[in-house]
Amino acid sequence: MTITPDPTTRLAETGARVTGPRRAVLDAVGGFGGPFTIEELCTAAPTVGRATVFRTVKLLQETGAVCRLVLEDGSVRYQRSEGGHHHHLVCSECGRVQEFADAELDRLIHSNAENAGFELDGHSLELYGRCATCA
Repeated sequence: MTITPDPTTRLAETGARVTGPRRAVLDAVGGFGGPFTIEELCTAAPTVGRATVFRTVKLLQETGAVCRLVLEDGSVRYQRSEGGHHHHLVCSECGRVQEFADAELDRLIHSNAENAGFELDGHSLELYGRCATCA
């Protein structure tokens, strides 16, 4: 999988301005070694308004610099993305998240949707279990 440019570069490539508050959010995102919540991001960037944090994360998602994860318990976290369409392996013990891509799996997903007469707009897939370290 190709590593995408850092989030600041991703924003600049889309023509989005990198304002002071956005820079503070980007710096906070860079400080996380793994998945984080919006609350944790707000705490890490205390000078930035909550609405700006939400808007910046949404923009980062749209550029592919950050991806949204739904954990097994239904909670939502975010993490820097390696880029491109991918899925996640989520360790239920340590919380480690690993991205993976599988063209054949995606083909099967699209084929199943088509066979059901379903117009697919997109999909995400999280697989839960134990990473090699925790297993």
